[in-house]
Amino acid sequence: MSGDENGSSERQHTVTPYEQALDALSSLITKKTRADKSNKGDRFDFMIDYLKMLELDGPILQMKVIHVAGTKGKGSTCTFTESILRNCGFHTGLFTSPHLIDVRERFRLDGTDISEEKFLAYFWWCWGRLKEKTNDDVPMPTYFRFLALLAFKIFSAEQVDVAILEVGLGGKFDATNVIQAPIVCGISSLGYDHMEILGHTLGEIAGEKAGIFKHGVPGFTVTQPDEAMTELKKKASELDVPLKIALPLDINLLNGLELGLVGEHQYINAGLAIALCHTWLQKTGHPEGTYLEQPGSLPEQFVRGLTTASLQGRAQTITDPYVRSGDLVFYLDGAHSPESMEVCARWFCLAIEDNVQQRNFLVEKPQNAASGKNSTPILLFNCMSVRDPLILLPRLIKACAHHGVHFQKALFVPNVSVYNKVGTYALPSTEPQVDLSWQLTLQKVWDSLIQGGKDDESTGSIHEKVRDNTEKDATSYESSLVFPSLPLAIRWLRDSIQQNPSIRFQVLVTGSLHLVGDVLRLVMR
Repeated sequence: MSGDENGSSERQHTVTPYEQALDALSSLITKKTRADKSNKGDRFDFMIDYLKMLELDGPILQMKVIHVAGTKGKGSTCTFTESILRNCGFHTGLFTSPHLIDVRERFRLDGTDISEEKFLAYFWWCWGRLKEKTNDDVPMPTYFRFLALLAFKIFSAEQVDVAILEVGLGGKFDATNVIQAPIVCGISSLGYDHMEILGHTLGEIAGEKAGIFKHGVPGFTVTQPDEAMTELKKKASELDVPLKIALPLDINLLNGLELGLVGEHQYINAGLAIALCHTWLQKTGHPEGTYLEQPGSLPEQFVRGLTTASLQGRAQTITDPYVRSGDLVFYLDGAHSPESMEVCARWFCLAIEDNVQQRNFLVEKPQNAASGKNSTPILLFNCMSVRDPLILLPRLIKACAHHGVHFQKALFVPNVSVYNKVGTYALPSTEPQVDLSWQLTLQKVWDSLIQGGKDDESTGSIHEKVRDNTEKDATSYESSLVFPSLPLAIRWLRDSIQQNPSIRFQVLVTGSLHLVGDVLRLVMR
């Protein structure tokens, strides 16, 4: 549907079979917050019942699974792992979350999103049987539980050689943890996130993540803070899990090539992926696993897998095609924890430095005044209200300042996507009465930090003051702006570029993977 279609043309729009499936999927989103435990369909113990209803309880026992949990880097680790094993010649299935634009991104077969045709066939097969067999006592599964079940169906029916499963949240009670006999388990870097569900200490969080350990099944992790590592070792010992620490990848093993996923932190994730693949190959009786016994080298398939891996929304750079070439660049990273904010900041600072150097090289002998443009860092930010901006934003500001990067403006927007609707095509119209109290709270925190004032107010107290003031127009500070919608913020960026030929914007989009997905959908459509 083009952006010009509105009014009567929208009323005449025929709902496609794919949109019908997305509407049905949306009906399973019943929770207003992830900590809401009121829906019975979200009970973990029902997962066994659902598997039996779908006749998947037998097939998943035959699945050769690699299971990965963690706070940071679990999606990247899974992506590296899939790419390595695919390049070793295996038929791969990868289940990750969240999706950025299209729900089919969550289900990858041999490195490619599942086709719409296959998605619909498997979706309605699962939907029909669950609708037929669920009841008041065992109701329809909730959204993520259904997606996990759908992944099991897809990978079983497609007879993948290996299924790589990324935990959605936590570990112990995650829907993916219904798998009882994985080949190997991995836990990526741990930190503070989802504390309203997983606990308020690193030990508690590590305990939840270690819930994916199975008796006697090999486990790998990366270097962790002492409190987290102590808990992981304790859980591993209780289950007789041989737990090993995977070292970061030595860059020299890539033979002069670069990782497919950008950022120095990715060498940690790559090292974990190598360990998982090595063990999976050995445990499943494939000779490729023995190649890694040779120190100082990697099999060519491993190098190819690591250097060709790709993942949207993590350290991703896109140039806006709607303004003059190269003058509006978006740097996208879905960081949303304190630790990942620092990693994101370091990546952004190095990326814009590389970008400036490349452009200076290209215009070494300038032909016009445009070559002397000012590159201006801009922040485009939103985060969930369960997260504390008084922790997230200072990490971002300090890490950027350490590299000499200071944002000229911070733009705060609500997400376009909404929690209770799965969609891919149409963007909702701008709501004139949208609640901006949270974005105004973020702006107040930002302004306080930029001004250097030591504000003792908690986010909660700021939020309450802003909530009382929501009927007024959104405030505009010298260092920040609040927009009632993301499209308006994008328009402001584009208009500013067009009105001032001497500037170039480098926009860091972070704080929320949903925001990153919204920007991708708007800019790339």
